[in-house]
Order: sequence, then C-alpha cells, then structure tokens
Amino acid sequence: MLTFLTKIKEIIALWWSEFTLQTKLMAAATLVVSLIMSSLTFWAVNTIQLQSNINDTRFGSDLSILIASNAAPLVAEDDLQGLADFSTRFYRSTSSIRYIIYADQSGSIFFGIPYSQAEIQNDLTIERRISLPEDYAQNSDLPFVRQHQTPNGQVTDVFVPLRHNGEYLGVLAVGINPNPTIVASSNLTRDVTIAVFITIWAMVILGNVFNALMITRPIKELLVGVKNIAAKNFKQRIDLPLRGELGELISSFNLMAEKLENYNEQNVEEITSEKAKLETLVSTIADGAVLIDPEMHIILVNPTAKSIFGWGEDALGDNILHRLPSELTTKLTKPLYQMIERKIESPKENVLEHSQQHQLNQLSDRDEFRITLQKPVPRTIRVLLSRVLDGGSENIKGIAMTIQDITREVELNEAKSQFISNVSHELRTPLFNIKSFIETLSEYGEDLTHVQRREFLDTANHETDRLTRLVNDVLDLSRLESSRTYDLSEVYLSQPIEQTLRTCQLNAKDKGIELYQEIETDLPPVLGNYDLLLQVLTNLVGNSLKFTNAGGKVTVRAYQTEAESNTLNQSAVKIEIADTGIGISAEDKEAIFERFFRVENRVHTLEGTGLGLSIVRNIIEKHNSRVYIDSEVGVGTSFWFELPIYQAEVEQPVEVISNK
Repeated sequence: MLTFLTKIKEIIALWWSEFTLQTKLMAAATLVVSLIMSSLTFWAVNTIQLQSNINDTRFGSDLSILIASNAAPLVAEDDLQGLADFSTRFYRSTSSIRYIIYADQSGSIFFGIPYSQAEIQNDLTIERRISLPEDYAQNSDLPFVRQHQTPNGQVTDVFVPLRHNGEYLGVLAVGINPNPTIVASSNLTRDVTIAVFITIWAMVILGNVFNALMITRPIKELLVGVKNIAAKNFKQRIDLPLRGELGELISSFNLMAEKLENYNEQNVEEITSEKAKLETLVSTIADGAVLIDPEMHIILVNPTAKSIFGWGEDALGDNILHRLPSELTTKLTKPLYQMIERKIESPKENVLEHSQQHQLNQLSDRDEFRITLQKPVPRTIRVLLSRVLDGGSENIKGIAMTIQDITREVELNEAKSQFISNVSHELRTPLFNIKSFIETLSEYGEDLTHVQRREFLDTANHETDRLTRLVNDVLDLSRLESSRTYDLSEVYLSQPIEQTLRTCQLNAKDKGIELYQEIETDLPPVLGNYDLLLQVLTNLVGNSLKFTNAGGKVTVRAYQTEAESNTLNQSAVKIEIADTGIGISAEDKEAIFERFFRVENRVHTLEGTGLGLSIVRNIIEKHNSRVYIDSEVGVGTSFWFELPIYQAEVEQPVEVISNK
C-alpha cells in the first residue's frame, strides 16, 4: 500500500513539474479564489440556516405556549374529544406543525396528532410513551426547545408543561417544520455555490488543457527549435497544424530555418572550397608553414615544414615546443609566449599611449629568427613569427610560423663574397705586377741592360695575358649564366677535337706529355654549338695538361652510345677527356665546378683563375646535358659528358635557358 501511494505521489509530482511556472501560479490563484468564494458562500448559507433555526425556535415556542394554554383546561377536564377537535383544527390550520403530542405526568401519551390512542384497551395494546429530554424541568413555565434531524429534514421539538390552576397535568410536545422558503433558498445557495466551484475548476482545467495544446506546446516546440538553431542544426522544423498568430509564427520559424539551412549549405560549400584552395596553396608553397593556436598546439602544417623538421602526420594537435628541434625550441619559447600574452591595444587609451602601444605592437607582431639546424640534415633556416588576430583585431587567434630554408642563399652569399674576394685578388695581382715592372722600366730603364728590360717587358706581357684571360673567363661565365640563347646545330666532333689537340700540342710537348685521340669511325654528328664545344674541349684538355706531370698522357675519346647505356635516354655520343695526372680527392670532386675553386687553393702549386670548370659545366648545361668526373688521387682524372645525335628534321634555332 505504501509503495502504491509512493508511486502515486511520484506520478503527481512528475505531472506537476511539467507545468510552467505561469500555469502553476494561475492554478494556485484559482484555487485560492475558489476557496475564498466557497468559504464566503458557505458562511452565508450557515448564517441563513442559523437565523432560520432561531426563527423556528421562537415561532415554535410561541405556538406551543398558545396551544398549551388552550389545551390545559380540556386536559384538566379530561375532555379528550374537545382536545382532539381543538388540536385537529390547529394542526390543519398551519403546515408548520409536524406533530402535536399530549402526555400525562408519567410520560404516557394519551393523545397525539398524527398519533391517536386506541379506543379499546387490552393486554395486547402497546403503550406509547414520550421520552422527555434530560434537561426538561416540569416546574418550569418556559418551554424546552431542541432540534433533531429526520429523513425529511430538520424538526424543532418544543416541550411545554401543561398546568391548570397550578397543577401539573403533563407535557405538550409540538414538532415545528422549518420554513420552506428559507430551506429552499439555503439549498439553492448551496447548490449554486457547488456549481460555481465546479464550474471554476472545470474552466481552469479546460483552460490548462487549451493552454497546453494550443499555447504551451507550440511555445515549447519553438523553444526547442530555437535551441537547435542556436546549435547550428538548421534542419529543425516544427509541424503543428495551428492557425492565427502562433501558426504564422511557426511558419515564419520554418521559413527562417529553411533559409538558414540553404545559406549554411552555400556557406559551408564556399568555406570548404576556400579551405581546399588555402590548403592547396599552403601545401604547394616552397616555404614551410605552421599554424599554432593560443595554447601552442599545432593546427596546420604543410609538407615543406614536415620535411624540414622531419615530422609525420601525428604532429597535428601536439605542442609546438615539444616538436621543434632543441636549438630552435630554446630560441623561440620566450618570443612565442610573449606574442600570445601580449595585450591588444585598447581604443580607450589616450593618443600618446595609443601611438606608443601601436608602435610596440608593430615591432613585436612579426619577429624573425635565423638558426642553423644539424638534424635531420644540416641546414640554415629563417623563422618568421606573425600573430593571427580576429576580424576586429582585438583577440589573438594563433601564431603563423613561416620557415624558409636559406641554406642555398647563405651558400650563394658566401660564394658571392668569395667570388668578389677572388676576383679582386686575381685582378689585383697581375695589375700590381704590371704596374711594378712598368714603373721600374720607367724609372730605371736607362740603367737596365737589354736582357733585363726584355725580361721585364715579357713579365708585363705575361701578366697582361693573364689579366685578359681572367676578364674573358669572367665575361664568358657571366654570358653563360645569363638567359642568352644559342643556336644548336649539326656538329662533327672530330673537327673541334683535332683543333683543340693542335692548339695544345706545343704546350704538351713543352711539358713532356703525350696527347692521344680515340674517335670512333663514322661517328655521327651531334646537336650542339661548335664554338662552345671547342671552348669546353680546350678548357678540359688544358686543365688535364696543367695537372699532369712530365711523362704522362692525355687522351680524348668520342664514341656512340645507345639509349639504354647513357643518361640522356636516347642515342648519343659520349666524349671523355682522361689524363694520368695527380687526381682529385673525393671532397673536391663537386667543389671543382664552383667558381674560383682551384686545386692550388689547397696545394698552392699551380696557377689558374678557377673559372674553367664552371664555364664547362654551364656550357654542357646549355646543351641539356651534364658533365661528370671520375678521379683517383695519384692515378688520374676523367671528365665525360654526352651529347644527343643530330637529327635532320630538328635543325632549327633552339632557345636554351640556363638552369641557374
């Protein structure tokens, strides 16, 4: 039983909790008003009934005294017939009397209306007696009044002593009916009150039901819909068959949701497209790009940055300071925190403070750092840090980190510095020698012998030739590294090879070096520029003669190769210049093609500008090929390159632009 009552209470509590505060207040107010009205009504009914009882009591007392005063002589004379006639006339003359009963001193009823005494008395006759109230006093001249409830309504009982000439004869009991008009009015008032009470609550219940169905439910649906819209669920719709203002409101809400959904789809599509473009752009730029949020977490990184730092796909979401190389972390930790924690200038600042703060922000919104990393490969990088602000430039949304690999730039700057230094040195030395010998000849020419003057002039002439070669080499290299175009046409390699060997023959003979050529019979022509190829052969053969000791040999070979066995993937002619010279160490094999790099920079034994092999490399690159080197210290060196075989149908000027 307790469990059942508990469940009932829980159901009622749950049912009550679903009502809105407004509904609860309205119900409470209705209950209070109805209780007050009912209380007033019942108070009025009770007042009327109380007044009616008082009136009935007064009327009954007066009437009973009147009957008793007229009936007492008849009772004293034992004139029952007269008593009966009198009582009957009185009883019939008014509807207010319910009964009239006469009893003797012992309480035995000897006459009554509508009661009567049996005319024949025998042993079976039932003696009727009246039960007098305990408070009834026989010696009292005042009537005793009481009221009792009967199935036919309330009856006022009046007991009056019957006295005649001072003798107590018995008691008269008269029953008085209530006033029918007052009773009807009281009953009507009660019924109306109950009806009003029931009507009020029926209206309240119906009003709540109407409110729940027609107002509360739509409002709840609209509230849920607005919350879903706020949560970006633009597919929310409300399907309620309502008319009037609520129906228009629901229709307007559905129309708004539909427009927001369409706008969101278009916006998402545009954002997705722009995001794809941005990601494509970021992923294809040459510089590394990393975007971090104010909590230092990586939210975007492009492939270049991953390659520079050796990151994988798991870098997203990690703390940037946990991913950067240690030397870069040490350098960037403080600037990163300063950029994130720095306050945005407030518009309420005065003009001077505003200007100073703005200048400070401008100086610190973008920082640049340069550092050399050793892992995963040695490289020099430049790191640019820029703050990312929101649309109002009030809140920092993150930091954009740009990483530029400036290793080549640093190398080029070093090479440029070295180039300027070498050129200055190479130009200064012959100029100084020329100036010195000419000044000596100018001042002491008459004192010098013919042999001395001849020696000075030969030296000045030699230095002039050296200076001329240096200037020509610099000009040649500058011209080759420009975007100048060259005509590539049919070239038979036997001609420039023979011309080169004839030119170098005298120098080789003076040094005691043998020159050989091994040219394949019926060698097909190649696609190239005769003058440029002649310069290549001259530089390579001259370079071999320079680094080959007496008794050595220099060999020039030219033979055809097929596509499967060469680097051009087509039929070509391979040209080799091999010597038995001092050789080149492994660490110098790539460096010898750099400008002004000379082996004598390391051994300090031979002369040269250090530009010959740079010129060779650029010329071969103009022919869309590449020069290779095979060398071993103390054994010799071999330079070789390949040129495509000339095809008659492609004989035309070809623009070849330097790859530099």
